Amino acid sequence: MSAAGPAGLDVVDRTIGLAEAGDRHDLGQRLAHTRRRLLDPSVRVLVVGEFKQGKSLLVNALVDAPVCPVDDDIATAVPTEVSYSKTPIATLVRGTDNAADAETTRVQVPIDTLASHVSEAANPANRQGLLRAEVGVPRQILAGGLVLVDTTGVGGLSSVHTTSTLAALPTADAVLLVSDASQEYSEPEVDFLRQAMKLCPNLACVLTKTDLYPQWRHIAELDRVHLAGARVEADLLPVSSTLRLHAMHTEDRQLDEESGFPALVRYLLDAVAQADRLSRRGVAHDVLTVTDYLAVSLRAELQAQQNPGGATALMAELEAAKSRAENLHRRTSRWQHTLSDGMADLNADIEFDLRDRLRQVIRNGEAALEQADPSAIWEQFTEWLTQQLTAATSDNFVWANQRAQLIARQVAEHFAEDGGELLPELRLGAAASTLDAVPDLPAPHGEDPKLVGKLLTGMRGSYGGVLMFGMMTTLAGMALINPISIAAGLLLGTKTLREDRKSRLKRQRAEAQMLLRRQVDDVIFHVGKECRDRLRQVQRLLRDHFSEVAAELHRSLSESIQAAQTAANTEGSDRQQRISRLKAELARIDALRDDARALLTIPGLVTPGNGQ
Repeated sequence: MSAAGPAGLDVVDRTIGLAEAGDRHDLGQRLAHTRRRLLDPSVRVLVVGEFKQGKSLLVNALVDAPVCPVDDDIATAVPTEVSYSKTPIATLVRGTDNAADAETTRVQVPIDTLASHVSEAANPANRQGLLRAEVGVPRQILAGGLVLVDTTGVGGLSSVHTTSTLAALPTADAVLLVSDASQEYSEPEVDFLRQAMKLCPNLACVLTKTDLYPQWRHIAELDRVHLAGARVEADLLPVSSTLRLHAMHTEDRQLDEESGFPALVRYLLDAVAQADRLSRRGVAHDVLTVTDYLAVSLRAELQAQQNPGGATALMAELEAAKSRAENLHRRTSRWQHTLSDGMADLNADIEFDLRDRLRQVIRNGEAALEQADPSAIWEQFTEWLTQQLTAATSDNFVWANQRAQLIARQVAEHFAEDGGELLPELRLGAAASTLDAVPDLPAPHGEDPKLVGKLLTGMRGSYGGVLMFGMMTTLAGMALINPISIAAGLLLGTKTLREDRKSRLKRQRAEAQMLLRRQVDDVIFHVGKECRDRLRQVQRLLRDHFSEVAAELHRSLSESIQAAQTAANTEGSDRQQRISRLKAELARIDALRDDARALLTIPGLVTPGNGQ
């Protein structure tokens, strides 16, 4: 739990007690969500990059423990989440982890056997069907809620894993793109960075293996040029995981500084501190809003009790406020229409954008197939098609996410004309990669006849030439089988073989193009379904959130009017006693509001250290 967690929990629990005492269960439910957020203060940092770039060793060096398997021939097949635990523990999670269908089974395993489950060598293509592995270790760097996620390599950042990684980015608080110092950034890496910045602006680039490549400073400068050219605002942090591990084991601070890890640790702890500040801001906002709703009826009754003669003016003021609240409640249909229309337009735009991108993929693919023998280039064509589909769906996903966020802000601003409400957190659960659900592209049926078949085809063509020219030469007194008829047979037989080969090639191309279109159609089906599901999640989240806020405001003002009416009929003997109780209740609320504001002024709670 973050440093502000205990104080925040105390404030939230006291506010829940006041809401329950005032029979405001609707406000208690809002604070229950706030309490759950406080109890889960995890700050997720995704460690992404191509295969064999040193991601797993980087995570091990950060926590000074062999939590992720590392070897020259071992690649990570299953994402591994590393978080804080008082005792070392490893858990395998199977099932699905979508927001709409969270069915998982969890099995604890010895931590030293983790490599037999999460590595590509022991679990090729994730045959064990694992969703992820969770590792807990007692390390101070993780104690503030930091969770490091060692992701699977994304081969060239153009494979199907890229879409699942992009889908996970909106759920992350920070992202580390890992690339070793053997070469400068590739074009796919720069494209991925550009997309990642749009989904998770808190991003840093880590240049690993600086101990292996003396030219790492030159590579770092080239990478910074690439980042500036792509307008990606991200720090570049050169590190050596090997030096870091050696420094931690020998307790050599100077060597630790040379490893470059202190700067990376500071970045991560800054991410934890930033998440903690946002959490405190959210707690303070919710508590202040709820106490406003609780206090409005108490203040109205207190004013009526203290000044019975002014009850008429107070009632008029409250009636006007109630009228505004009812107006807001009636306007719910208007902003819901705005939200519904915006999402409908977005669905249409996203579907058109996806189809337009994939139509271009089809045109380019068909043109490539027309220029070559599909059976000869099929392996390269399949790899090219996977890259193109991944790029198209990734760009479409990023654009859909940006447009959904824009619509959410528009609806929030529209509502805030009267409500002044903060935009709810639009952090959707990461879904599995849609391209993983698309069947593999099958190869076209090759028609490569054997020698006997070619001979028969050639003989069928040459038979007519031998017979026709043989009959013609018999008129000149020559035999049926003569050099002229044989030559004619050879020519026609060769021509028949060429035409048969062209015909087979044409059929193969047609079949390959049909398979291409069918594959793209499958991609449209699966990607379109996931995109629609995500947009529906956003729509329902905003609809439910602002409907609840409007209902809370309307009820608070209604109770204020009722309290003022009750105060007007209170007997004089009971009036002073009631005033005392009201002042005591308002004093408790004011104390809560002061404590909530104090959460926003807590000084630096997380101090960067050496990570241990």
